[in-house]
Amino acid sequence: MTRTLPPQAWAATPGGGAVLGALDAANGTTRLVGGAVRDALLGLPVTDVDLATALSPGDVTKRLEAAGVQVVPTGIAHGTVTAVTPDLIMEVTTLRRDVSTDGRRATVAYTDDWREDAARRDFTINALYARLPGGGIDDWFGGLDDLGAGRVRFIGAPLQRIAEDHLRILRFFRFHSRFGRGEPDAAGLAACAARANDLMALSRERIRDELFRILVLPRAPETFALMLSLGVLKPVLPEILPARVPNLAALAAREAEWGAEPDPIRRFAALLPQRAGLGAEFGARLRLSRRDAARLDAFGIPDPLLPGDPHAAAYFSGVEVARDRLLLLGDEGRSAWEALANWEKPPLPVSGKDIIARGVSAGPEVSRRLQRFERDWVASGCPLDAARVDALLDAALG
Repeated sequence: MTRTLPPQAWAATPGGGAVLGALDAANGTTRLVGGAVRDALLGLPVTDVDLATALSPGDVTKRLEAAGVQVVPTGIAHGTVTAVTPDLIMEVTTLRRDVSTDGRRATVAYTDDWREDAARRDFTINALYARLPGGGIDDWFGGLDDLGAGRVRFIGAPLQRIAEDHLRILRFFRFHSRFGRGEPDAAGLAACAARANDLMALSRERIRDELFRILVLPRAPETFALMLSLGVLKPVLPEILPARVPNLAALAAREAEWGAEPDPIRRFAALLPQRAGLGAEFGARLRLSRRDAARLDAFGIPDPLLPGDPHAAAYFSGVEVARDRLLLLGDEGRSAWEALANWEKPPLPVSGKDIIARGVSAGPEVSRRLQRFERDWVASGCPLDAARVDALLDAALG
């Protein structure tokens, strides 16, 4: 594990250079922190640039605006502003210490002590600070050694870290799933199991977002098996049982083999008992969007058209839902899944006006006859030639 940050392409952009220059990064007044340092050291793409600074939020704002950088006070109550440049967007946060915490939010005060700022973070691998442009690393808690060893470890006492923010229970499992090697840190694992009930105090949105991040990871089945074996999810999702994890593992393997991107709603459905009403039940509990709740509803009951008639299934439920159902169905659905790869729903060649033109009086009977035609037309493979359409229409009106 290198102990010096490699050169960062974003820092050489006009926007990156303007922000670092305005905030006196060359003298260590402002440093790169957290996930950006961790990922860069691992050779992973850096997607979120977070900066920590000894400057006050007001001073940060003045300096950036003087350099022509747009500043948005996105988290000003916690000392965070967002620097917006044509090249990239960076979050800049003044050094902080916790005054009080309740497991959901913290009251903070500013500090000029870098180690104090690092001590309030969750894991050692997320408490690394890099001085730019040189790349020297500040590491007060052994994060570099932990990163090299593939070890996710709380800073200080795990129970205290969890008491400060209950979401750290789920974050522990997510970070171990991404960066861990071998067995999880025993002290952290024990603390997460002991404090699982703390998750009930969190908003369902935070729980949902964290679980969905775990679900799309390559080691999601292994991670969920671990959480379930410890009872971590029982307080918030008692319906998910260890016996369901093989379904998730099989789905993940199928996605990889068939070339499907991991999807959190699809993978979540693999962990749930198959029954009607999943969207209503879990949509409300996890604050799902209407679209995601509808997808979950569709996964709750089997589609009799699958795998035998994938085009008909896709016509009535949509291509995305039909392909997802086939992935959940199993290997017998692969040919049908592939058949829908570039399929588009054809337009219905008959309208209510055509029914009326055939002598049916306007009213409910028109809709009933049109529905019958549509059902028979789809079952016949959605033909568009006039003779076949006329024959199907005659049958619907007979």
